[in-house]
Amino acid sequence: MRVRVGDVRLFFDVEGAQVVPEGPRLRDKPTLLLLHGGPGFDHAMLKPWFAPLQDVAQLVYLDHRANGQSDRQAVDALDLNRWADDVPAFCEALGIERPIVLGVSFGGFVAQAYAIRHPQHPRALVLCNTAARAREDRALAAFQRLGGGEAREAAAAFFREPSPATLAEYARVCTPLYNRRLQDPDIMTRGLLNANLDLCLYFFAHEWRRFDLLAGLATVRCPTLVVGGTEDPITPLADSEDIAAAIPPQHVRFERFAGCGHPVYQDEPERFIRLLREFLAEVSEA
Repeated sequence: MRVRVGDVRLFFDVEGAQVVPEGPRLRDKPTLLLLHGGPGFDHAMLKPWFAPLQDVAQLVYLDHRANGQSDRQAVDALDLNRWADDVPAFCEALGIERPIVLGVSFGGFVAQAYAIRHPQHPRALVLCNTAARAREDRALAAFQRLGGGEAREAAAAFFREPSPATLAEYARVCTPLYNRRLQDPDIMTRGLLNANLDLCLYFFAHEWRRFDLLAGLATVRCPTLVVGGTEDPITPLADSEDIAAAIPPQHVRFERFAGCGHPVYQDEPERFIRLLREFLAEVSEA
């Protein structure tokens, strides 16, 4: 499905009803708005991991502007502020009130920017395997630890000069290091069906090098769950720790997943879903 938001049509998909019968009444479930990683990919990489939650929340998967099946745009017209502002505009278009917004990796960059620019809008945030600023030094050290010099060099080459060639080498050498558990290759294949690699390359050549959301996180005003994995090479655990430290302590909960990579739910899905189910119950009752 697509909905017009400003000058583009954004693609979204839904799992689960928002209103369900409960005895003699109807019960409203909270909306969990899921923001995928990338940029340049789509929401398909989030499926089927979150489907078990549709009994407690309506799941809305959004393809960011110029990502997936949403309308394309010139890549130099896009930045985190634009993607962040699309979130409340998208919710207004669909009549979604007080969403719980979950961002994974790049989706977490967007979720943080959104919460900073629109602090009264979200009911809650979930920031999974993400960062508030790029720390190449941490990522390169993690790739060295997990994959040796070849992985460090492939990552360094891509960070230094994003191109089709360096991206292909990064995908060959570095991406298999993201998780400890062997992954279904079809998940990545599905995520590339509607890929916008020009956007991916442009982002890493430009905004990736300069974005810094840390100071703004002091303005977050909603319950926030921050999740990081000790074996995450691209947004290492220290990045999640920085985020948790920057958010006012009364609003943040930090969960460390030992032995898990990027994202943690692909290594330890049962624990992640239990944690998220618990968090959803807490913020829905608040």
